[in-house]
Amino acid sequence: MPKPYPSEFRDDVVRVARNREPGVTIEQIAKDFGVHPMTLQKWLRRADIDAGAKPGTTRTEAAEIRELRKRNRLLEQENEVLRRAAAYLSQANLPGKGSTRS
Repeated sequence: MPKPYPSEFRDDVVRVARNREPGVTIEQIAKDFGVHPMTLQKWLRRADIDAGAKPGTTRTEAAEIRELRKRNRLLEQENEVLRRAAAYLSQANLPGKGSTRS
């Protein structure tokens, strides 16, 4: 998998594409910067979403969702450990087998 372009580079290319002179195509700008035209189209679409010009999940929201899902998984694991510990401890305190008291 190719390394992702730095965000500063992507932002610069998007800015140049947005401020291009009439008659200059997206394909020409992509070629000038050494990226595939579809990659530049994707960056432009992502910039529109991040700016609120198009509906969709922004990069900030996507990062927050990833972090929340990670936190949720951790909390579910911790909850399972506590549930198992509670079940084990409740079994250990039952009178009967192994008890030497009369």
